Amino acid sequence: MAAVAGLVRGPLRQVSGLLKRRFHRSAPAALQLTVREAINQGMDEELERDEKVFLLGEEVAQYDGAYKVSRGLWKKYGDKRIIDTPISEMGFAGIAVGAAMAGLRPICEFMTFNFSMQAIDQVINSAAKTYYMSAGLQPVPIVFRGPNGASAGVAAQHSQCFAAWYGHCPGLKVVSPWNSEDAKGLIKSAIRDDNPVVVLENELMYGVAFELPTEAQSKDFLIPIGKAKIERQGTHITVVAHSRPVGHCLEAAAVLSKEGIECEVINLRTIRPMDIEAIEASVMKTNHLVTVEGGWPQFGVGAEICARIMEGPAFNFLDAPAVRVTGADVPMPYAKILEDNSIPQVKDIIFAIKKTLNV
Repeated sequence: MAAVAGLVRGPLRQVSGLLKRRFHRSAPAALQLTVREAINQGMDEELERDEKVFLLGEEVAQYDGAYKVSRGLWKKYGDKRIIDTPISEMGFAGIAVGAAMAGLRPICEFMTFNFSMQAIDQVINSAAKTYYMSAGLQPVPIVFRGPNGASAGVAAQHSQCFAAWYGHCPGLKVVSPWNSEDAKGLIKSAIRDDNPVVVLENELMYGVAFELPTEAQSKDFLIPIGKAKIERQGTHITVVAHSRPVGHCLEAAAVLSKEGIECEVINLRTIRPMDIEAIEASVMKTNHLVTVEGGWPQFGVGAEICARIMEGPAFNFLDAPAVRVTGADVPMPYAKILEDNSIPQVKDIIFAIKKTLNV
C-alpha cells in the first residue's frame, strides 16, 4: 500500500507544481510600454475621441512612420486622418496651421526637429502669434511633434536640441517628455490644448520600455502642461533636467547615494511655461542647484533656470553658485568618441554635483 501511495503522491506533486507555475505566469504583470508605444497609444486615443484630430507628415501613413510611432493608425483611420505628405516641411506645416485655424486639430510630425527649420516661419509667425494678433479671436490648436536633440552618428545637421529655440517664443507651449508616462500624458494634453504645442521627443528613447502606472493606462490620463515632477527625493542638491538626460541624472543620483549624497532629481517635463515654483521649492530645501541638458550652453534651458533662480526668492537659499551641465558649444561631431564627449554623460553630472557640493 505504501508503494502504491508513493506512486500516487509523485504525480500529484508534479501536477501541483505545474499548476503553481501556471498560476504564477498568469498573474497580472506590470504593463511595460516603450516611449514609441506610449506616444502611439496617446495619439490613437485622441484620434478616437475627437474626429477633428488628424496626423500628417512624411511617411506617417502607409510606412507607419519613420520611427514607427504611428504604426497601425493609417489602417485604423484611413487616408483622410493619417496623411502622407511630400518632403516639404514649409508646405505641410502651413497646411496644418491653416487647418487648425479652420477648426481642426492637426498633429504635424517633423521627421526630426532639425527639419522644422524649413518651416519655422509657419511655427512662429503663423501658429504662435495668431491668437495674440487676433485679440483672442483665432485660436490655433496644433501639435508639432517629432524627435529632437542628439541621436547617434548623424552629425551636426541632425543633432540639435530645439528646446531653447522654441522655448524662447511667446505663444507656444513646449513640452519635453522623458519616459512612457510623460510621453502619453503630454501628447494627449498637447492635442487637447487650444494653443500651438511643440512636443520634443527623443529618438534614442523611442525603444526604451518603462513601467506604465495604472492611472496612466486610462484613456482619461493627462499630464498638465507646465508642471514638473520630482522623480527622486533628496536633501543635498537639486538636479533639474528634461528629456533623455533625466535618466542620466537618476543614474548619477543612484551612484552618489552610495557615497552619502542624496540628490533631488526634477523632471522638467515642460519647457514653456516653466514650472519655476517646483525648482524654487526644491532649491530652498537643498541649497544647491545643477541643471542638465543636451543642448548648447549659450541662452539654453539651464541658463534660463539659473537666471530665474537668481531673480527669485530661492537665490538667498543657495550655498554655492548654480552649475550647468550642457552639450558642448560646437556643432555635433560625427566621430563617435567626439560625439560622446559632446553630450552630457553620467560622469559629467557626478563631477558637476561634487564640484557644487565641494566634495
